[in-house]
Amino acid sequence: MSKPVSSAGAENIRWDLTDLYGDSDLLRTDLEACKHLAEQFAISYKTRVSAFDAEQLVEAMDRLAEIRDRAGRAFTYAYLWWSTDSGDERRGALLQEVREKYTAISTQLLFFELEWAHLDEDIASGLLEDERTNRFRHHLEMQRIMRPYLLTEPEEKILVEKDVTGRSAWNRFFDETLGEARYELEGSLLTQQEILAKFHDADRQVRIAAARSFTAGLRRLSRPLTYIFNTILCDKATDDRLRAYPSWISSRNLSNEVDDETVNSLIEAVTSGYSVVARYYEIKRRILGIEEMFDYDRYAPVEEVDREIQWAEARKVVSEAYRDFHPELGDIVDQFFEKNWIDAALAPNKRGGAFSHGAVPSTHPYILMNYLGRVRDVQTLAHELGHGAHQYLSREQGIFHADTPLTTAEMASVFGEMLVFQRLLSEETDDRNRLSMLISKIDDTIATVFRQVAMNRFEDRIHNARRSEGELSVDIISDAWMETQRDMFRGSVTLTDDYRLWWSYIPHFLHTPGYVYAYAFGELLVLALYKKYLEEGDAFSRAYRELLAAGGSDWPHKLVSRLGIDLRDGGFWKTGVSAIESLVDEAERLSTALDAA
Repeated sequence: MSKPVSSAGAENIRWDLTDLYGDSDLLRTDLEACKHLAEQFAISYKTRVSAFDAEQLVEAMDRLAEIRDRAGRAFTYAYLWWSTDSGDERRGALLQEVREKYTAISTQLLFFELEWAHLDEDIASGLLEDERTNRFRHHLEMQRIMRPYLLTEPEEKILVEKDVTGRSAWNRFFDETLGEARYELEGSLLTQQEILAKFHDADRQVRIAAARSFTAGLRRLSRPLTYIFNTILCDKATDDRLRAYPSWISSRNLSNEVDDETVNSLIEAVTSGYSVVARYYEIKRRILGIEEMFDYDRYAPVEEVDREIQWAEARKVVSEAYRDFHPELGDIVDQFFEKNWIDAALAPNKRGGAFSHGAVPSTHPYILMNYLGRVRDVQTLAHELGHGAHQYLSREQGIFHADTPLTTAEMASVFGEMLVFQRLLSEETDDRNRLSMLISKIDDTIATVFRQVAMNRFEDRIHNARRSEGELSVDIISDAWMETQRDMFRGSVTLTDDYRLWWSYIPHFLHTPGYVYAYAFGELLVLALYKKYLEEGDAFSRAYRELLAAGGSDWPHKLVSRLGIDLRDGGFWKTGVSAIESLVDEAERLSTALDAA
């Protein structure tokens, strides 16, 4: 029998959104003010961007920043309020109201981006070279780069307004559908977060029962989930065709500010390293003492690592790890706990998974997670606090440069996980416990690097299939899922028929198509950064802090080059894969030594 799911002392860890708004009336007042400001902005600048001097461009950007910050604050509040109870109709209605008003404001402002993007090259270059525009330079550069894929203003307005009842609506439907879903296990109805936690249970029979229950729930929902998936695939294909993107991944790479060659090098390095995955699971199979490794065994703990870790202990471990690395990061992390910027309690209809929402520069980030007291939940907390610290520091860059591309956005989160893992590992003297911790870390690393790239291969398959073959059946999608997953496992894990539907609950495919390779990008980057930290100590910590504070103010490859990392070196990614193999070597060494003892 499995233990009941517990929040492990996080039952009352709920965020306080009053830093955003005390009530929805003020939110509506702000949106009305933003609507008026947007109208005045259009009156002041429409058709006049081509005549700007540097001072006028800066003035316009400052006014635009005020509108976006204020409207973004309203959107943040509505989204966060809804995220903790997606089944509440009032919250859903407010989110939809804000989304519609936010969209109306955005359409008022569209002209500015389009006029700037189509400005004469000589005029634009002169403005970008003026030191007065430094605060906005990279953002303005990126808008110029996107010029070939922009439509006319009327067309852009139509796409923005239709998105409210298009892709955004389907994503909300997906979230609410899975938020309401319950999975029956041992007489209890569990949420998605609770049932997924059972795959980390030490009892194999619990894992088997959880896998069957989860699959039964996904099978009941397979028709709407498949339709949602097809609809968003079609929506993206239409958008890419209208904008003349050369491939399904082109818009994501541009958004990530990374060239196709770098992404292809990353994917080639990881897929050519699939043998590391097969070797690791063969080692884990032997450690677990089972004849055959099945999909539900992948995250099985070894020894007794499934102990419950109370929230207070998790807070202490994570906070101290960040503080030892850099005192200011420790101070920032402490604020998340002390000022109630985290929502960690389990709750009905709460969104599954975890995220850190950067909000807007005039306020601060918020973190959502579902804390269950497992070792991996401590790592999740460290991960999201990495995002949070990054977002907190980058606020000084302002609304246009506070956010980073997805690739470097995962850098701080994965680095935070590494800090906590290495701290826990260094304090452990028992080799059996060290092996347990190492196995757990490799499990996560395999999931972050190899599994995410395998999912990228799945996305590549089904996006192209949807464009050439039309609407895809659940079997066609499931076949693509199984084939790309089997490529990764290389026979080391037996995938059951139940596993065929497990593509259908993954939100990244729908919310942010093409996202998943960013996880591998971040993990492999962090392996290199952590090596630098071990070599350079405090000097690295100071430089790393400045890198986080730079936000998205420059190209990712230029920002990380300050730390001696060359993202455009084709061999860089293979070095990261080799570092993962070294972890597997260490696990095998420890396991062999313990068997011989």
